[in-house]
Amino acid sequence: MTGTRPPAPEGERPAGPVRERRARPTYDPSSLVEVAARVFNERGYDATSMEDLSAAAGITKSSFYHHVRGKEALLRAALERALDGLFGILDEPGASSGSPLTRLRHIVRRQVEVLVAELPHVTLLLRLRGNTETERWALARRREFDSAIAALVREASGAGELRAGIDPAVGARLLSGLVNSLVDWYRPGRVAVDDLVAEVDRMAFEGLLAQKTSAPDGRPT
Repeated sequence: MTGTRPPAPEGERPAGPVRERRARPTYDPSSLVEVAARVFNERGYDATSMEDLSAAAGITKSSFYHHVRGKEALLRAALERALDGLFGILDEPGASSGSPLTRLRHIVRRQVEVLVAELPHVTLLLRLRGNTETERWALARRREFDSAIAALVREASGAGELRAGIDPAVGARLLSGLVNSLVDWYRPGRVAVDDLVAEVDRMAFEGLLAQKTSAPDGRPT
């Protein structure tokens, strides 16, 4: 007798403790980009190492390198997601047809939707410092987008669709500031997306003041 426990009959579990293997997380390049964007936003790009990224993903650094070339490649991919979403708006029919104001309102509303859908990636775009080639590339692309908005504000102003006396450059910056400020406080589920879009639209194009109506004799009520 050797004391070895005989195999359990088929269909029965063997007595004694059974070790369960934990399934390792599986990732593809796209999901690793999401992890990287989150960590970059939390720690800052410069302060983030590949060790930090692999720890956040729950995989080894060598496994991380199996999917991506390095930290800057992850940054580039994350920024491309944000920029592709924003520039895609400009190609939509709503951004190219109708009056300047109609197109502008469409773009602003869709900016909010893209920001919500790609919140970590847009947040990363808006916090760049321009320290690397990839960051400088993304900042240049962002300026292109902002220039397109500014041109449309000037067009709407020239068509008499905006309040008289408004500086188109200032108006464009205020619009961008309103939308971009969402990254500082918005979190998924805090406000329904449709409600958020509607509120930004009202704030941007109608303001905070209640609209006054006029009595039949022309006096304000």
